[in-house]
Amino acid sequence: MKNSNYFLIPLLIIALACTPKTEDTDSITMKIAKAYGYEQLDEVSSIAYTWNVRRDSVNVLVRDWNWNMEKGEVQYRGPDTTASYSLANKTAQVEEVDQKFINDKYWLLFPFQLAWDDGYEAEVIENQPSPIHGETTTKVIIRYNNTDGYTPGDAYDLYVDDDYMIKEWVFRRGDGPEGRAFTWENVQEFDGVKIALDHRLENGDKIIWFTNVEVNKE
Repeated sequence: MKNSNYFLIPLLIIALACTPKTEDTDSITMKIAKAYGYEQLDEVSSIAYTWNVRRDSVNVLVRDWNWNMEKGEVQYRGPDTTASYSLANKTAQVEEVDQKFINDKYWLLFPFQLAWDDGYEAEVIENQPSPIHGETTTKVIIRYNNTDGYTPGDAYDLYVDDDYMIKEWVFRRGDGPEGRAFTWENVQEFDGVKIALDHRLENGDKIIWFTNVEVNKE
């Protein structure tokens, strides 16, 4: 990952709208999306949230987002700048902000990206121990293609339970052999949409978390 900021996933496919790809309703990826409330998203008009990441024992980086899903518009407020832009008509001036949006949105909504995104393959391996807690899980390897997005070719190892909820994941840049494991915990429900608010490292440190989450329906 870029520099030492391993918690900044250099993410991949840009979802311009909530229109999903052709769905295989029996696939494990769709089952994961549905476990988190994918079928409720048709009623969601906007999602707002604050993305927090601990850089060291003192400093926390905070970024505020408001995604109008109906209009395909994003509002951003962070320590560096503010911005408003359309996902369908991005300019070069907002590309850096958009990369942050994609990164933070994947941490928040990755189960739904499995339904929204094209350009990946999924490999399923049963009865695999999760890397942090050693729980028996199903490992789902998500490999993105080498052509789309800001950083093509990345991979994610998801460790899901019998209810298709993500317990832990590992991001592997460029589908490399090594990555850092994070938990997916403190799952809260927002009008039928489930979101894991906290992500911890193996030593228990909470590195990434979400606050001020609002899921607004029509």
